[in-house]
Parts: sequence; C-alpha cells; structure tokens
Amino acid sequence: MFSKKAIEVFNKATRQFKKTGVIDQSFTNRFNIVTEYIESLLYKKAWIDTVQWAYEDIIRDPEIEPKKALTLKRKIDASNQERTDTVELLDDYFLEKFSNVNILEGATINTESPAWALDRLSILELKIYHMSIEANRIDASEDHKQKCSLKLEVLIQQREDLSLAIDELLEEISKGKKYMKTYKQMKMYNDEELNPILRKNK
Repeated sequence: MFSKKAIEVFNKATRQFKKTGVIDQSFTNRFNIVTEYIESLLYKKAWIDTVQWAYEDIIRDPEIEPKKALTLKRKIDASNQERTDTVELLDDYFLEKFSNVNILEGATINTESPAWALDRLSILELKIYHMSIEANRIDASEDHKQKCSLKLEVLIQQREDLSLAIDELLEEISKGKKYMKTYKQMKMYNDEELNPILRKNK
C-alpha cells in the first residue's frame, strides 16, 4: 500500500536528520530523483517537516533573543513555502499518474488532495516519533511517561485511520470513483505583488 511506503520514507528522513543533532545541516536526498521520483519527493517533504519541527521548538523558548527569533521566523516562512511547493509537486505526480483514468458518472471529489493528506501523515509521523521519545524518556516522571504513552496510542490509531483513508482515496481515484483537482495555494505573504509591505519596499 502506498501509505506504508510513504511512512517508511518519512521515517528514513527523520532518522537521517536526527543522526547529527545539527539543525541547519545540508540536505542530501537518499533517493534518485529520476528513478525514484516519488520517493525523493516524500523524503524531501519529511526532511522539511523535521527541520521545521526543530525551528518551532526553538522559537517557543521564552528567553529567545528577539534578533534570533526574527531570523528563525524568516526560516520558518521559507520552510513553509518549500513545504507547500513540495506538496504541490506530489499532487502533480498523482495528476499525471491518474490522467488516463476514465472518470465514472457520479464520481465525487475529495475534500483534500492525496498530497495534502500525505502532508498530514508526514506531520503525524513526527508527532509519533517525538511522543515515543517522551513516553520512554529516562529522566521523566512515571506520570509523564504514562500520559505520553496514552497519547502515543491515540496517535498510532490516527496513523492507521489516516493511512487507510489515503490508500482508499488513491484506489478510488484509480478506478474513476473519485477525481482530483489541484489548486495552487497562492500564499500571499511571500509574494512581492500581493503583500503590500513587500510591494512597498520593492
């Protein structure tokens, strides 16, 4: 099933990132963009999410220096844009993959595209990764570990449900029972023509 492959790739990216403990490390895709295109996109997506998770942790430090916080905010904005661009490339892949499918009469559209569902799955895997650490942290209290273990159970169930929903969506699209459309997110805050502050400073 596609979701199983996606989860494996997501986890591979997270584990690779965590090896060094360095946040702003250079990115090297472990998959060939030509022969393993979809895997390379999934890997990049998970890497972006893992880096941004680290940024979000740091920026919530109540003692953070304003200058450092502003630098991080800029990095988070750029990361969000790169994340969106990667998700849209994933959707382009699915559009091409299913371009010759005969859409059946009465076919319906889903509330979100396959790629945006995979976006949620990628974030969910990060939650599971970090909650698992908290549930087993040696220096944490038993109460803390117990609460985190219960939360982890819920997250794992959520992963099962979301994975099933993604696989069923892809199956129904492949059979023409559902169809997909993509809409560019058109983020306005990074666009010099749409953000009045950026436009003013051009």
